[in-house]
Formats: sequence, structure tokens, C-alpha cells
Amino acid sequence: MLVGNPNVGKSMLFGLLTGRYATVSNYPGTTVEVTRGRQRQTGEAVIDTPGTNSLLPNSEDEKVTRDILLAELRRGDPRVMLVFDAKNPQRGLNLALQLAELEAPMAIVANMLDEATTRGIRLDLERIGELFGVEVLGTVATQRQGTGPIVAGRVAFRPSTARVRYDEAIEAAIQRIGALLPADLRGRRGIAVAILADAEPDLIALAGEHADEVAAIRADLAHRYPESLRFAINRGRANATRRIVEEVTHRTGPATRGWAARFGDLAMHPAWGLAVAALVLFLVYEFVGVLGAGTSVDFLEGLFENYLTPWSDAAIRLLAPEPLETFLAGPPGTAPGTGPGLLVGEYGVISMALSYSVAIVLPIVGYFFIAFALMEDSGYLPRLAVVLNRVFRLMGLNGKAVLPMILGLGCDTMATMTARILPSRKERVLVTLLLALAVPCSAQLGVILGMLSALSTWASLTWLGSVLLVILLVGWLGSKVLPGQAADFILEVPPIRRPALGNVLVKTVARVEWYLREAVPLFILGTFILWLLDRVQVLGGIRDFAAPVVQTALGLPAEATDAFIIGFLRRDYGAAGLYALFHDALAQPVVPVEAQIQVIVSMVTITLFVPCIANTFMIIKERGAATAAWMLAFIFPFAFLVGAALNFGLRAVLL
Repeated sequence: MLVGNPNVGKSMLFGLLTGRYATVSNYPGTTVEVTRGRQRQTGEAVIDTPGTNSLLPNSEDEKVTRDILLAELRRGDPRVMLVFDAKNPQRGLNLALQLAELEAPMAIVANMLDEATTRGIRLDLERIGELFGVEVLGTVATQRQGTGPIVAGRVAFRPSTARVRYDEAIEAAIQRIGALLPADLRGRRGIAVAILADAEPDLIALAGEHADEVAAIRADLAHRYPESLRFAINRGRANATRRIVEEVTHRTGPATRGWAARFGDLAMHPAWGLAVAALVLFLVYEFVGVLGAGTSVDFLEGLFENYLTPWSDAAIRLLAPEPLETFLAGPPGTAPGTGPGLLVGEYGVISMALSYSVAIVLPIVGYFFIAFALMEDSGYLPRLAVVLNRVFRLMGLNGKAVLPMILGLGCDTMATMTARILPSRKERVLVTLLLALAVPCSAQLGVILGMLSALSTWASLTWLGSVLLVILLVGWLGSKVLPGQAADFILEVPPIRRPALGNVLVKTVARVEWYLREAVPLFILGTFILWLLDRVQVLGGIRDFAAPVVQTALGLPAEATDAFIIGFLRRDYGAAGLYALFHDALAQPVVPVEAQIQVIVSMVTITLFVPCIANTFMIIKERGAATAAWMLAFIFPFAFLVGAALNFGLRAVLL
């Protein structure tokens, strides 16, 4: 088991051990899901646990790590590799003391030794090993330094001999509770400490028939302290950790501050930080919206339009018998991509599904994944959280909520899962709602940027301003309606690092692979549904039914209904449909005002549209069916209401 604080390199070591891709990012909260694999050299199971600062959990992801550890201790004899940041040994060694109390066979890895050296810090790894009674290794995982024994499986694991001595009353209670726990239960001291700190029913239940007696011991001890037992226990462990850190840490000189450190400070400055954020977003816009959605999309669309679609049509008409030819490509003489054919037609799998997913969305997604990986590995995202903390306070949240919101620009489904890093249920529900409502995923955002790049600056600002206004308004109202309070903003800010090209490429390839595996089949399914609705002559009826909303309220062509229908499957597919619908207008040197209004309204509406199927299922899994139902009941009419208001407002001003 790989255990450690957030952002210390656990996932990097997991990748070296198993050869399997895991999210390796320079910001906290990456490993929210538990990742499993097999060590390449020994075949043993390897578990990469969510980052945690304590085995007395303050959030869902910390509780996941603690519960997995206890479950593995009851199941057998897990070997725990504690990974900590060498430049911040206080947090890592504090966690090591907690693991020592659980008596788990362990080894300690001090990672990022290069950054500690840059800060003028030298750790006495040999002395740490003597104090804890375990093997200690020093590594720079990103450069593969010191990782040889780990990869080869030559690390010795043994229970630590280190122990924290608490107040006499706490020590006495620990001994009494430990004696009441089952004799075959490993880590009784650590479990007794956890029971005293938190009194979790699941932990007290481990005492079996002595559970009531254990609860009484804790209640009696709690009356003897003016502060909480959790505070008293954490204070005792913090004092022990501080003594160890003072003994093993040596200053070799002043910290070296290069350009990266100065840029990191600038990116968090109250004023200059906003300027840096604007510059970063502009560069992403140029890279994704202009280069990706312009040059690359035009090239791939030309391949489909001039080669793949007509060649597929010709092959079907040459090889298929007449009834099958008509079914797959439309009646003889029909222009490729315009008939009712299943493969090559107006709603054909090749001419529409693959054209949208591969020619329009894939290049945009690929460029966005590259940009996103660069921001992850550089350490910029936590600084963006610091800069936006004041804004998020207006919504009853704090800057830590920026992390899942930014992750939502990659994938709302995964971002909904990472909302676990937020400590209160109110924050998790509110962030989940905002993700489902107004945060476009990478594929959808890429298509939107591609469309907006052809419009004037005011059009892009109108789309962005409308979406941000919705986020602020719904967030503010949600903070007033939902019960509970927001937690304090506590977030580790890692140093600015030069992104590793290998990490960026691996993550980009893995995410593109995910897109091809998860999204393209839904594009094909959505196209098939449209084709089927068209063949049974239902699509026209749906268009007529939706006309008062789509044509009158939103001011869009009737064909836009198709995009909203397939938007139920994936919002990026709906955005791609709108891209194709307005393609000719956007290709003009000067886009007419009427077309600009329609594009803006359609982009805002599809951005606020219902979440995709995968995200809906994740909301149900994370927040429950009832919460998911009221979110969808709110989002669907609200999206069209905002779109209608924007349509009438723009027309009143511009026409």
C-alpha cells in the first residue's frame, strides 16, 4: 500500500512499480479513487491510496485511506510504503507515527530530495530509520533517482518501534480500550487512539460485546479535558513529531529562489495573480480554440468531406446489393452524406458520428488535454485556487473548490468524484450542482472555443460572462438554501516545476484513449437514435413540439433540436451538432450579427444543459438518486430560461 500526504509522488511511484498509468499531477486531491495494480517484478498487488494528512479523517478521501488500511490489517499483513515530501517532513513523519501505532509492516520513502536541497534542507535518513526502526529510502521519483530498490521489490518492511507518549490519562484509557479489543486484532493501540479521538461507531463496534464499555471509557476521559480529545491527541503527536524533525533536519544554507519560485509568488498575488490567470486562459484559448479548433479541425474535416465519406459511399454502392445499398447509403444517385443511409447519410455513422467525434471533437480534445496536463504538472492550479478563494467565498465555498471545478474542464464525471476532497456535505453538493450545470467538459469546451474563435471578442466575452454569472448566482443562492457551513481554506501549494514531457505525453495519450473508448460509442449511439427517429418519422414531430422553445424562445433554427436531443447523451456531441449547423456562417469573413446571436445563445444553452449520462450516474452514486433528481429537474428548465433571456436581450440591443 502506498500511503502519504497529497502531492508527494505516490502515484508516480505507483506507475514505476506497476507500469500502469495513474494520474500524476502537481496538485492535491489527484488520487481520490483507489488505484490498484500488480508490481512488475514480484506480481504482488499494489494499492495507491488517496492522499491523507491524518488517519483521523477530516474528509471523505482521508476516511477512504484509513478504512482501506484497517480492512487490510484485518484481512492479513499489508506492507505499507509511506511516501512523504522531503522538504516538508513535519506532515509526513506525523503520519508515520500514526502508522506506527497501527503496527503495520512499513518502509519510509523521502521523496523530492532535490527540492529539499534547493531549499537548503538536508534530512538525516539514517537517523529517521533508527528512530522508527524501519528502512528509509531517499528518492527523486520524477528523475528515477533512488527508486531502484523500490521497483525491484528489494525493500524491507517491518513494524515500526516508534511510539507517541500522550498524557497519563490518555495513555491509561488507551491501555484499557486496547485490552477490550479482540486479541487477534492488529494495531489495537492505533485503533484505541482513533476511538478516543473521534468515537466513530464503526471503530467502537470492533470491541464487540465490550462496545458499551469502550464508549463509557471515552466519555469519562472527555469530561476531564477542557478541549476535545482529538485536539489533545493531535497536540501530543505534533509535539513528538516536532522533536523528531528537529533531530533529523539540518540547514545547509539559505533557500535558493529561482525564476520558478518568483513566478509562483506572482501567480498568487492578489492583483498580479489575476493578470497571470487571464494570460494563462488566453494562451489556452489560442492553443485550443485557434490552433486545435481551426487548423486541425479544418484538416480532418477536409479528410472526411473529400475522402472518407465519398469513398465509403462508393465502396458500399460497389460491394453491397441494392436493398442493402439503399439501407446503408441511401437510394442510388443520392449525394454522399445527404440521404437516409445508416452508415453514409444525413444521420450516418461514418458521415455524422465519426465525423463529429474524430474530425471535430478529437483534435480539440487532444489540444485541451495537452494544455491541461501542462497546468497540472507545473503546479499552477493550486495557485489559481488561492487567487479565486475570495470569489468562491461569495458562494459559500472556498478556494479548495476550485480544484474539482478546474478538473471539470477535463471531465465532469471525474470532477464529481473528486468533490470528495471537500470536507462538508454542503460544499460537496453545491460543487456537484455547479459542475453539472455550468462547467463544460474538455470536449464540449473545445468545441465551444472553436466556435467562439470565429466570432468577435464581444461574443466570446458574452458567453463567458453569462456562464460565470450563472455560476456566481446559483452558487450564492445555493449557499443560502443548502444547510451547513463552509470549511476553512487549507491547501498545500507545491512549488512551480518545469512540466516533465514524459508525464504530459502519458497523460494526454491516456486521456485521448479514454475519450475514444468512452465517448465515441455514445456518439455512434446518439447518431443511431437520430437515424431511427428520422426513419420512423418521429424526429419531425419532436422538432414541431420543441419549436416554441427552440425557435421562438431561443431564436434558433429548427435543426438545432437535433443537437439538444443528442445532448442528452453527451453535451459535447450536442455542441458538435451546433458546430456543424453553424459551420457555413462561421466560415464567412464577417459573421452576420444574427448568426452571432444564435451561436452565443446556443453555446450558453448547451453549456447549461443537462449533464451527460456518465456524469448523471456519477451524481447518483456520489450524492444519491434523490439529490440527482432535483438537480436535473432544476438544470433542464433553467438552461432554456437563461438561453431565452439572453436571446431576447441580445436582440433588443443589437438588432
